[in-house]
Amino acid sequence: MKFAKLWIVSVLSLLGAVRALAEEHTITQKGKAFSTGEITIKAGDSVKFQNDDDTAHNVFSSTSAHEFNVGIQKSGVAGSQKFDKPGEVEVRCAIHPQMKLKVNVK
Repeated sequence: MKFAKLWIVSVLSLLGAVRALAEEHTITQKGKAFSTGEITIKAGDSVKFQNDDDTAHNVFSSTSAHEFNVGIQKSGVAGSQKFDKPGEVEVRCAIHPQMKLKVNVK
């Protein structure tokens, strides 16, 4: 019985440690622009795209092996994307082509 409790505590501790390693970074969208042009994150981290603009956005990437589409985000809406693989990811807005963000995943 003691061994089972110790095993459960150990597994839960490991799961918590793994979750603690991944981070969520926030990029805002305002004035039809991303809050930064480039960000460096670790593989396994996620980026939350927060629409603080008065217009809708559609954040996506067509970078090979890193494709995603957050979908239409109305004002005040956030969408999150996890980046599992290392590489350089070009992120754009399908509605506003001038919006560009480079995500460096290490």
